[in-house]
Amino acid sequence: MNTVAFYDTKPYDRQHFERDACAGRLRWQFHEFRLTSETAASVDGAQAVCVFVNDRLDRACLEQLHRAGVRHVALRCAGFNNVDLTAAKSLGFAVTRVPAYSPHAVAEHTVGLLLTLNRKIHRAWNRVREHNFSLAGLVGFDVAGKTIGIVGTGKIGKITAQIFRGFDATVLAFDPVPAPDWARQHGIRYTEFDALLAASDVVSLHLPLTPQSHHLLNAETFGRMKAGAHLINTSRGKLVNTTALIKALKSGQLGGVALDVYEEEENLFFEDHSGEVLLDDELTRLLSFPNVLVTAHQAFLTREALGEIARVTTANLVRLETGEAFLPGTTL
Repeated sequence: MNTVAFYDTKPYDRQHFERDACAGRLRWQFHEFRLTSETAASVDGAQAVCVFVNDRLDRACLEQLHRAGVRHVALRCAGFNNVDLTAAKSLGFAVTRVPAYSPHAVAEHTVGLLLTLNRKIHRAWNRVREHNFSLAGLVGFDVAGKTIGIVGTGKIGKITAQIFRGFDATVLAFDPVPAPDWARQHGIRYTEFDALLAASDVVSLHLPLTPQSHHLLNAETFGRMKAGAHLINTSRGKLVNTTALIKALKSGQLGGVALDVYEEEENLFFEDHSGEVLLDDELTRLLSFPNVLVTAHQAFLTREALGEIARVTTANLVRLETGEAFLPGTTL
């Protein structure tokens, strides 16, 4: 029976992984702290590690894991920019991920963020709890008839686009590798990135973080957006330059921003800091804007998504032990 060291454990993780049908074939070591080069000694005889988005598997960490006998790095997420894949390959690690646990979960959260921000549902909820039934300051806009720009048309981007088409919105899309047949089927038009920025009332990001997409939205690209447009990011925090974002909000170039991810979220998100002073000045500034809505990287958090993450990750961990091939599309 293989032992798996499981890092950055939350109650919902443990519940779904222990419930999975394959789990009886693995021995779990659950750790609440994150895996880094400073904590790698905690693997304690494990043959595999199970990690999430904020665990940091650089070369120094991977070398320690290798010396400890770890053979498999199992990411229970789609993103993998936190793993030095070159080092992992040179050390002989198998690296797997969950490429599509529930694209509907993230797409639905994306649309929910826009509706909440636009119709000021969060502000109205707080008012009503204080018996304030005034409607002043709660005016929004119809999504119907607006132009929605979808940047990135992988599985999540496609579903988000289709949902917005259901609102009778015009949907533009940009992707380095377009899917023209899908676009024709759903009445969606691909266009160049600059044209999308200029025409869209709402821009929604659905891209992986790569050297090319890092700070895709910055002072220059914000200047190309339609004045007063809304931005939604449920993808990767570092797609957006936060300093430039704040300036665009202050100038009115952006009419509203909804974020489920943040550029410097690593030491903040997924933890309770309610009894502490928030030391991140830029996040503090963002939270002070009335037209900014932030959730703490929860777009993936549905029962269906957690179940699929547990199923795929556990199946691959078991396959390492049996020598079977990993599930298709999950290896890096």
